Amino acid sequence: MSAAKFPSGQRDKCRLHMVTWNVATAEPPEDVTSLLQLDVQPPTDIYVIGLQEVCATPIRFISDLIVEDSWSHIFMDTLAPRSFVKVASVRMQGLLLLVFAKQSHLPYIRDVHSTYTRTGIFGYWGNKGAVSMRFSFYGHKLCFLNCHLAAHMGHALQRVDEFEHILETQEFDTANARRVLDHKLVFWFGDLNFRIADHGLHFLRSSIDSGRLNLLWSKDQLLTMKKKEAFLQEFEEGPLDFKPTYKFSRNSDAYDLGGKKRKPAWTDRILWRVKPQNSATEEDDSDTMSTTATDDSLDEYPLVVNQDKYTSDMSYGVSDHKPVIASFSLELRKHFDSPLVHVSPEGVWSADQDALLNYTVQQDFLSSTWDWIGLYKVGFKSSRDYETFVWVREDELPEIDEAIQISVDKDDIPLLGGQYVLGYYSTNMQSIIGLSANFQILESKRAVMEGLVPENINGLTK
Repeated sequence: MSAAKFPSGQRDKCRLHMVTWNVATAEPPEDVTSLLQLDVQPPTDIYVIGLQEVCATPIRFISDLIVEDSWSHIFMDTLAPRSFVKVASVRMQGLLLLVFAKQSHLPYIRDVHSTYTRTGIFGYWGNKGAVSMRFSFYGHKLCFLNCHLAAHMGHALQRVDEFEHILETQEFDTANARRVLDHKLVFWFGDLNFRIADHGLHFLRSSIDSGRLNLLWSKDQLLTMKKKEAFLQEFEEGPLDFKPTYKFSRNSDAYDLGGKKRKPAWTDRILWRVKPQNSATEEDDSDTMSTTATDDSLDEYPLVVNQDKYTSDMSYGVSDHKPVIASFSLELRKHFDSPLVHVSPEGVWSADQDALLNYTVQQDFLSSTWDWIGLYKVGFKSSRDYETFVWVREDELPEIDEAIQISVDKDDIPLLGGQYVLGYYSTNMQSIIGLSANFQILESKRAVMEGLVPENINGLTK
């Protein structure tokens, strides 16, 4: 399989880090830095985190609808100081999908939509099923599908049927790429619950302990089903060179072989699919698995997916599953490299006077009277994590390149000042489509008067 050739100087690389983890209703650990591999080089651009069995008791689930759940909090608190912003999240009972992106990428992530499918208890209960999210990344259509499929050894065919049902029925509220498989790149991951058939417990333990994991691959139900089902064959997966991630004793790296004698299995998986094209060619690489395709006859915008890592992290013990992580390098040519809207502060900003901002629409797009511009402190966690906001218009969208000026009330400006950024939020695209450069808000004289900071006398703090 030969990879597509890019015109010189037109190829960009993006690093994607993915996590799937059945957390078995546990609270998050104190530290998730190992899970996120924050200091990896080259640095990550996008984080995608899929969790299953997040605690969803009725009282807890209702409270999580009002405020962010504890798992979302720890990931946001860990990633925000490194300039990662939560693009969006979607929750269905215990299923949770989170997407974070480097702040600089936000204006190029557009048309964010999410949906979900229940498959548990005749399709009415959300303890099993899928949550998914799709968006355009520099014009390339991506979709992420976090699943929790039927459990137990004898339900392999049911798991395949559930996944096929999810693919056939999920639809997004977008004009193009309404279905999951319409997207150029799809990631399918989660607690897929496929087991290792036939082998006895003694053989399983012996193969795992001796590191001869390859002896178990032929009986892995997902690998077996891929040989029988054509639609599964379109999904790629790296080699299972890590220990089965289920079922462990909590706070231990030893398998739980208690009363139910659950056999170890690779229940937790990450697969991907590049949309097939007649002109697509593929190539094996000794270090990475790669697939190449074009999008909707746009041959000048190829996409190459290289898997750099596929493993588990045995250091976490809060659940009876171990988390699985995968990292990918996306090589792509950008459909565009300028934001839809240019936003900037005007003059000096402080809470001592009303401030001004300017915005200019640089390309035509479907705007809304509900679009707004938010003032964010540098290191903000999500599009809703603003200090204040202003509505952008009350009537028609301005002409292309027409500069619009809006006033911000001084009472809404932070008294203590600091580093901030302005972001234009599109309601229709559900994303920030324009960001200003970072700028300084000066500390207000009112901050001293109100005792928020000590008074400064002759350059010395009293």
